[in-house]
Amino acid sequence: MENASARNMWGDYLDKHLEDAFHEAPQVIHFCDNQQDADLCADLVKKGIKKATTDSLLGLQYRNEPLPKIGDFKVVTNWDGEAQCIIKLTSVKLKPYFSIDAAYAQLEGEGDKSLDYWKKVHWDYYTRELEPYGRVPRESMILICQEFERIF
Repeated sequence: MENASARNMWGDYLDKHLEDAFHEAPQVIHFCDNQQDADLCADLVKKGIKKATTDSLLGLQYRNEPLPKIGDFKVVTNWDGEAQCIIKLTSVKLKPYFSIDAAYAQLEGEGDKSLDYWKKVHWDYYTRELEPYGRVPRESMILICQEFERIF
């Protein structure tokens, strides 16, 4: 873990949770692809409003990132890389974009929490994410729906 604030937060967490001392170091992440949204989403997680996030399988594959799994820890940072909190994945499901429902959009906790809002901002994000690879989002694209709890 190169990020000093994330490393310090993980150390503070382990001081209180020795049972997790042998767990692999958590991934350090920020949400979104711009400062305003990244900082807002980190704040929503800290407030317990945002309880899910959704990656495109294609994006993960192009970035050569491993599939997330239940039990993974992640240190959430703001855009500037300052650790904000630690989350633990409680559910990981692969679903096509078209199958996302209002209940899941509510768990993501962004905007007005509606399915319409979720579909618009995520479609726009996946468009930007896949463009460098010469790909475009599709209704049938597979998403990695991750639910989590803020644990620290």
